[in-house]
Amino acid sequence: MSLPAYFISDAHLGVNPPGAVPDREKALVRFLESITGKASHLVIVGDLFEFWYEYNDYVCRNHFDLFFAMRELVKSGCEVHLLQGNHDFAYGDFFPKTVGAQVHKELVLEIQGKRVYFRHGDGVAKSDFGYRLFRRILDFPLNRFLFRQIHPDWGMALARFVGRSSRKVGESRVIKMDEYLHWANRMLKKTGSSRCILGHHHVPGVWNVENGVVASAGDWMKKLTYIQMDAGELNLNEFRTLG
Repeated sequence: MSLPAYFISDAHLGVNPPGAVPDREKALVRFLESITGKASHLVIVGDLFEFWYEYNDYVCRNHFDLFFAMRELVKSGCEVHLLQGNHDFAYGDFFPKTVGAQVHKELVLEIQGKRVYFRHGDGVAKSDFGYRLFRRILDFPLNRFLFRQIHPDWGMALARFVGRSSRKVGESRVIKMDEYLHWANRMLKKTGSSRCILGHHHVPGVWNVENGVVASAGDWMKKLTYIQMDAGELNLNEFRTLG
C-alpha cells in the first residue's frame, strides 16, 4: 500500500502578520517530524518563505530547525519538492545540494497512479498583469546581481519591508477563484494530468472541474492547513498539534 503524500503552501516564514498562528514555524517543524518515515512525497507549493535569497556564504540561520527537519524527511525516503513562489523565487542550489529538496517553477509527478500538476499560481489571474511585469524586473539577471551586492542583513530588511507593503495592498484584492479554476482546468488538459495543486491565493479547498480535480492547501499562516493524498484522493486537513 502506498504511503500518503502531503502538500502545503504559503507559510511565508520570516514574518508574523496580524492574525498569524503563534510559533507556526515550530508547528511546521513538528508537522514534518510527524510525517517522517510515513510519507512518499512532500510538495511545498510556493512561498515557504516571506523572502529567500542565497548568497555564496550566507543562509538565514533563523530556519535551522526547519532545514534539519526537511533533511531528515528526505533521509527517511520521502521525495521533497519546493516550488518557487512570488516571494521566494530566488532559490539557488542550497536546498538541492544541502537539504536534498528539489526546486521547481512547475512540476508534474506520478503519485499513487495519478498524474499531478503543481504550480504556485502567481500571475495566473488576469488581474495579476502588473505583478507579471514587476516579477520580470525583479528576476532580471542584472537586478539579481545588484541585489547580491547589498549586505545580507540590509537586503533581508529591505525585502521584508517590500513584502509588508505588498501584503497590505493584497489584503484588499478580491480573489476570483473562477479565474484560477479555469486556468487549472486548461493546464490539466495540457499536461495530461488529473490533479492540479495550486497555492498563492490562500483559499483552501478541493474543486471538481471538467478535466479533473483542483486543490489548494490554503496557507500555513492563519490556519495550518494541508492536503493529504491517499489512494489518489485529495483531502484538506488542519494540523492541530501545537503543544
